[in-house]
Amino acid sequence: MIAFGTGGWRAIIGEDFTKENVQKLALAVARRMRVEGVDGKGIVLGFDRRFLSREAARWAAEVMAAESVHTYFIAREAPTPLIMYAVKSMELAYGMAVTASHNPALYNGVKLFTRGGRDAPLEVTEPLGAAASAIDRAEVRFLRYEDALERKLVTEIAPENGYLDAIIRTLDMDAIRRRNLRIVLDPMYGVSRTSLQTILLTARCDVDVIHERHDALFGGRLPSPNVETLGALRAAVVESRADIGIATDGDADRIGVIDDTGKFIHPNEILVLLYYYLLKYKGWRGPAVRNLATTHLLDKVAASFGEECYEVPVGFKYISAAMEAHDAIIGGESSGGLAVKGHIPGKDGIQAAALLVEMMAVTGEPLSALTKRIYAEFGEAYMAEYDWPFQPEERARLARFLMEEKALPQFPEEIASVSYLDGVKVRFRDGWLIVRFSGTEPRLRVFCEMPDRIRAERMCLAAAQFLGLKI
Repeated sequence: MIAFGTGGWRAIIGEDFTKENVQKLALAVARRMRVEGVDGKGIVLGFDRRFLSREAARWAAEVMAAESVHTYFIAREAPTPLIMYAVKSMELAYGMAVTASHNPALYNGVKLFTRGGRDAPLEVTEPLGAAASAIDRAEVRFLRYEDALERKLVTEIAPENGYLDAIIRTLDMDAIRRRNLRIVLDPMYGVSRTSLQTILLTARCDVDVIHERHDALFGGRLPSPNVETLGALRAAVVESRADIGIATDGDADRIGVIDDTGKFIHPNEILVLLYYYLLKYKGWRGPAVRNLATTHLLDKVAASFGEECYEVPVGFKYISAAMEAHDAIIGGESSGGLAVKGHIPGKDGIQAAALLVEMMAVTGEPLSALTKRIYAEFGEAYMAEYDWPFQPEERARLARFLMEEKALPQFPEEIASVSYLDGVKVRFRDGWLIVRFSGTEPRLRVFCEMPDRIRAERMCLAAAQFLGLKI
């Protein structure tokens, strides 16, 4: 089966991520483009450093060529936001990135983009997944990649310079140059090094890089920038006395940060810091958007400037849509993805990293001091996060228990309200807890935000015990 989740279609290599399924998906996309009358405009295809990514992108291009859909093929491994930028700048209706983003190395997949470089919405991905799954193998035709190149049905492109220039134009490069910042980058064996290093070196930063080589196993760890995976970056920042350590996930649409003291800065804090910076220092005005598993501290910052903060389900397509609908200046999620108005309508870890560096340069303060100032002004917020794997039959039981029977534990805090917008979200007087299924992996997630760690952990424990899970 080919089924799209919150971040595209992802599957285990050799199980559901196969050549046949990639070809079927490509054929389904080509047929949809023909029905919509946009097949003549062509499609952008790109890939990351995962095992079989390059080959899978070529398999898709070969099917597109056989269907007479022109493919603009990014010939070298590319960050996902670069592919989104290419869809937008070339004014195409569709684009595809072969990547499983931050998932473990045994996964691969495809992210689909629509006009403007947006993440494809459910009304596109659901019928596409169903159509692709229904295709018979005998229906698939393909034209060998080299022949497609020769017949000009595939054009190899290199859009990176335009993408980098678009980011650089949004930055105060002079302010960054004056600071002489020392930065350590950790691409996590992914695709951000060239793009991010180029921007920072252009701004005269002193840049060291770790984990930059090509390793399809990501050094044996999850290519997701979180507190558990960034130990080496933390050590490098402390040892070199760097101003900041910046990590990106496998396809560079998410960011993770180590501050000048060696402390991991949670993506919630990054989002709040950048929104505060845009409002207070750059003088921007406009609301923010967050998903329902992201810090409510963002709401407090918005309110202090007379702005709104809008809540949407998990999935960046919802954030992008809400940003457009409300003319928001920033949108983000607690997993490290964020978007800023005026760039691409999707998350970009490279742009977010560059904006963080500008923030440090313009304010003249270290990241640790800026974080303390946020908490001093708006109050403390601690996020406890847990997740558990489950079998298919267990998911059905949990879904019935939570969503149909609407069972809730006896929490040690008074419940203010309950929402079933995406999973179960319980609001308390000064915090919240959410239980939901991951849209990218077979895992159940429990997040809780409270003013202190003890209360947040206590709430997660109550939920876990109620569901028969172990912390």
